[in-house]
Amino acid sequence: MTPQDRAEKSAAAMWANDAASKWLGMTLDAVGPGTATLSFTVEDHHLNGHAICHGGYIFTLADSAFAFACNSYNQITVAQENQITFLSPGKRGERLIASATETARNGRSGVYDITVTGEDGRKVALMRGLSRTIKGQHFEEET
Repeated sequence: MTPQDRAEKSAAAMWANDAASKWLGMTLDAVGPGTATLSFTVEDHHLNGHAICHGGYIFTLADSAFAFACNSYNQITVAQENQITFLSPGKRGERLIASATETARNGRSGVYDITVTGEDGRKVALMRGLSRTIKGQHFEEET
């Protein structure tokens, strides 16, 4: 099995059970070893009292991209810590895109950088996620 095949199969197993990301309207746009891209369109139910995308939804989008990136090796991996900086608002009707990239992976720990952009390419948020691999796999691999 190639690393790309492993990433895609891991993502398919996770996506099948990811009710939260689906409920929020996210799509899984791309996945690879240590990378993932998810997106959603900002709708009325995503808006806060300022009529911009609620930061919690932007964080959730970034966190979901982080989750798919760090779980791309067929090892169950969870978030240990996340930190996000909001840079510009998400606008009603706009598609937000979260791209996660592995920065470091050593033993059971990983570091991932996630950039959320608007349709016009501007940076909406930057997130850093620290991961921890625990016991288990998404699917059984043939040896």
